[in-house]
Formats: sequence, C-alpha cells, structure tokens
Amino acid sequence: MSTKDFIEKDYYKVLGVPKDATEAEIKKAYRKLAREFHPDANKGNAKAEERFKEISEANDVLGDPKKRKEYDEARALFGNGGFRPGPGAAGGSFNFDLGDLFGGAAQGGGFGGGLGDVFGGLFNRGGAAGTRTQPRRGQDIESEVTLSFTEAIEGATVPLRMSSQAPCKACSGTGDKNGTPRVCPTCVGTGQVARGSGGGFSLTDPCPDCKGRGLMAEHPCPECKGSGRAKSSRTMQVRIPAGVTDGQRIRLRGKGAPGERGGPAGDLYVVVHVGEHPVFGRKGDNLTVTVPVTYPEAALGGEVRVPTLGGPPVTLKLPPGTPNGRTMRARGKGAVRKDGTRGDLLVTVEVRVPTDLSGKARDALEAYREATAGEDPRAELFEAAKGA
Repeated sequence: MSTKDFIEKDYYKVLGVPKDATEAEIKKAYRKLAREFHPDANKGNAKAEERFKEISEANDVLGDPKKRKEYDEARALFGNGGFRPGPGAAGGSFNFDLGDLFGGAAQGGGFGGGLGDVFGGLFNRGGAAGTRTQPRRGQDIESEVTLSFTEAIEGATVPLRMSSQAPCKACSGTGDKNGTPRVCPTCVGTGQVARGSGGGFSLTDPCPDCKGRGLMAEHPCPECKGSGRAKSSRTMQVRIPAGVTDGQRIRLRGKGAPGERGGPAGDLYVVVHVGEHPVFGRKGDNLTVTVPVTYPEAALGGEVRVPTLGGPPVTLKLPPGTPNGRTMRARGKGAVRKDGTRGDLLVTVEVRVPTDLSGKARDALEAYREATAGEDPRAELFEAAKGA
C-alpha cells in the first residue's frame, strides 16, 4: 500500500473516535472493535477479517503518539485528495496527482526530493516509493581460544581465524550478477512481513521470499546464488582481558560478521579454555599454592620463601606450632579482578615427613621421642569416642 493510500484513509473514522480523542479513548475503541471482528471470533468471514486488519492498522498509527502526530500533520496538507492551497489561490482547492509529491519535486514547486521521505518514518517505509531497503545487522560469530594459565591471569592478545558470511565480492553483495537487484515486492524492501497474533497485536517475521534482505535478484549471482553473501575467512588479533576463567564466554561488540547496506557488524563471542599450571591453582580471584615445610619449621616457627606467578617470591612468617594444612594469605598476589585490583595468594602449609634420615638426624629424633614419651596425642580421641 502506498503512502498516498495511507494518508487518504481516515483512521479516526475506522475506530469511530473524534480527531481530538485521548489515548485512553483510542485504546478503548480499538479493544472493543478488535474483540468484535477478531478472526478467531469470525472464522470464515472474509469481511470481518478485512475489517480487523483495518482496525489494527488504524490503532498502529493512532495508538503511537509520534505516528499520530505525523499522520495528523500529513493529512492537514490535503483536503479530499486535493492539495490545500495557500492564500491567493483561485477557488477553494485544486486537484492534482499526489504521486508528484511522493515521486519527486512537484511541477512548479520547490519540494526537493518529494514528501516520501517526510512520511517514510510514519509508515516504516523506505524513501519515496518504498524502494529504500533497510540496513541489516551482521551475524554473531562464536569462536574458541585456549590460553595458558599465566595468559588467563595476565591477559593476552591472540590471533583468531574466523569464518563467517560477508558480502559476496563477485556481485558486491547485491545478489545480482549485474549488480541491479530489484526491491522485493512482498515486503517492499523492508525485509519483514507482518503477521497477526492472538491478542490483536502485529508481529513481524523475516520475509520468506527475500529471506529478510529486502532485495531480489533478477539475474542471480553464480557465486552466491543470489543471496548476496559468501563465506569469508579472516584472521584478527583479539585481546583477552586479564583474569578470565576456564569456560568463560566473552562478548566483543562489532567484531562479528559485517552488516549489509550500511548495517552494523555482529558480535564475536569467544569461549575461553584455560590450561593447568604445575604449581599454582585458582579459587575465584585468588591463586592457590601448596608449600612444603620441615617439621622443625612447623614446630619452632620460621620464615619461608613462597613463589608468586610472574613476580618475585614473597617471605611468610610461620608461627611456632603451625599445623599441617594451615592456609596463610599473601595479599595482592592473586588474579586480576574486573576493577584492576588483584586477589590474594592462598598459601597452604604441608609438613614434610622425611623418608631418608642421616644418623645425626635419627639420633636427634630418638632423643625427641624420649623427651616427649609421656605425651599421648590420641588420648582426647579415645575419650571422645567413649562418651559418644
């Protein structure tokens, strides 16, 4: 339906409301008529179905304040199909072909490119004759990358080779081998077709004839078979932020497949896999490490040097009587957080029991055993077992 046809329709009359009706009055009138003429309530009644379409169309315009304002302004320029002249014009009005206004400059007037562009936004139609096709966003792409443990903590720039759909080079993305596709007559270049829903609302689907492109090829390109898209491979450098975790899915805006007709590119989703480290582990934003200590260090206390990931070692003080499995914290030596700060390094103490003793060491342990012969570390265990 042309813009001219839309303007000549009286949507207020279709809904049965005055021109100064409020939004609430318009909504009430629409709901009443929609229930009366809904296809579900009038199965097999073609007239009711056509009436329902008119009601929905009228509500789509009058129910939207912006569209309603543009619609009123557009109709104010016209009488009953004729242009309303300015002061000094002979007679009340004069008739002429409204197509002149929509197709280009009126004869003798100064309308520039016509009024089609003015009313295009009102009816979601492209330029003067509905021939402008809408920009189309590129597809999203998903890829995977494997990082070392250190790269995941510190961040890394990695090359990714990706395959996606891009404008066909042979036909410059037009789908036509001559580069002259025509506007799809089904969707009039919008790439979408409307369908009704149970509640009287209008939904849109990709046009089945042009597959959402808005264009159809008279002479299909042999390379892309008229789709205007072809498989393209490219390698790009992608920055993976510091602190990513294994299995994390990162979204990189605008790094996906390129769009059509000036549309934005899609997004790139990268699934990260992280390798293991022979020394360090990870718990959230904290790194973990197990440090072996000798029995004298655990019993008497002392200082132990602990490695850090990618930095100099730190020295931790062991208090006397440190038990096996105790965890201490080296602050700021962990993984990078989202705000740029770092987590901690969690150091777990593991008391090493020697398996090969020298004679001097054995004598010392024998002397220690004799000195503590009266102590039974399991006495409380048996007492607790009896009382249970």
